[in-house]
Amino acid sequence: MDRWRTLYLPILAEFVRNGGEAARADIDALRQALQDIPADAIMDHHEESVKFLLSYTDLEDRMTFVHRSLLFITELLIALRLPESAAASEEPLPDVNTERLLMTAAMNAVPIEEERPNKFETVLQHMDSGVALFDNAGNLRFLNVPMSRMLQAPRKTLIGCTLYQLFFHSHLKKPIRRSFVRMYREMVLYRRFQGEFQDASGRFLLVTISLIDELDGDYLVSVKDVSEYKQIEQTAFQNDKLAMLGKIAAAIAHEIRNPLTSIRGFIQLLNPFLIEIGKQEYGRIIISEIDRANDIIYEFLNSSKPSAPMKQAVLVGLLLKETILLSESEAHMKGCELQCEVFDPYLMIAIDVKQVKQVFLNMLKNAMDAISEVGNRRKGRIDITARREGAYAVISFRDNGKGMERSTLARLFDPFFTTKEAGTGLGLSVSYRIITNHGGMIHVESQVNEGTEFLIYLPCTEGKE
Repeated sequence: MDRWRTLYLPILAEFVRNGGEAARADIDALRQALQDIPADAIMDHHEESVKFLLSYTDLEDRMTFVHRSLLFITELLIALRLPESAAASEEPLPDVNTERLLMTAAMNAVPIEEERPNKFETVLQHMDSGVALFDNAGNLRFLNVPMSRMLQAPRKTLIGCTLYQLFFHSHLKKPIRRSFVRMYREMVLYRRFQGEFQDASGRFLLVTISLIDELDGDYLVSVKDVSEYKQIEQTAFQNDKLAMLGKIAAAIAHEIRNPLTSIRGFIQLLNPFLIEIGKQEYGRIIISEIDRANDIIYEFLNSSKPSAPMKQAVLVGLLLKETILLSESEAHMKGCELQCEVFDPYLMIAIDVKQVKQVFLNMLKNAMDAISEVGNRRKGRIDITARREGAYAVISFRDNGKGMERSTLARLFDPFFTTKEAGTGLGLSVSYRIITNHGGMIHVESQVNEGTEFLIYLPCTEGKE
């Protein structure tokens, strides 16, 4: 493609969008490229470009668009035919194919009715993937509606833009433009023509760039939101890890617990002798460490219990009240204020009370630990709420602690993963398994230095108080 044809479309598009203004450097570059081009060729390409851009313009804006495009070609042809030395003279302008300009104006002055798209374009518009087409000069030639939604910008403001213009486009939000630059660097500069990216909102996007012979050297870009598939994949991966954890726990827990019980008994028998020689502190440390090892094994055993819980119907408000009674003394010692609000007093769930209470206690303990790590910068507060949402009871535990990074959130329910010095990394993985065994799910939202919210979804059940 000639250089002037490559320059023409994006400069014309910018001119008509910006109220008859465009970058002076771009106009001068186009003028230089058109010096030896016949007026007929320029007019043919102008009409083709105008019709292309009009197909993406709203009906109410087409008359304004036509007038600006006519102004563009008129000024351009006059500038090409008018010598610079005659710019200040009063001599009559040379002929600039005025008759053809008037014919073009007459043709374009009538608003073009919206053409009915062909069936192939209709298919593209109803795909669940975003599709864009760039020519070999980097000009955006086509954009379907899903791609426009992903970019959060109208199609008419993007068509005709160069790749460089998209990097600085005023209608595109800054995080989206940053994603453009990152994708361009990784996929074009490093020759990776398929990749998975995560945008600022957390969506996982599968981006593919194809160079197809039938498109005459144009580049086809497709973007598919694979967040749901990613979540299913992560859930399956999580279940596999939990299943493996259960097998390990079932195989070794009892074998370790038996010798620990024997050691603890012998240390207690030796305790009088240790007191005599002034080494009773050694005995206390040994027993406390054995008890800690027993606690870890207990959590192992919980993770390997049969998946079917022993369910009974219970009021959510009553269960939360009992949980808070067990935790309020520790919360008071750590300077945490507990606030509970149940929006539906008759909200009922069918659960294994012991297992779910263990989950709630774990949530409260984690919230208090997160608040204690903030220090005295603000007063600790934990808000517990319960509400009905469709067929689920939603129990929320929100704290104003230190929050979590995205990398931490991604591994939050992995066995043995912990950010605490004395943590085992099993509490949340066990909680996750308990909730999923009840037909529920756990959702986490967190902001660094602002706090974290755990949302526990459990199926509601109908019953009487």
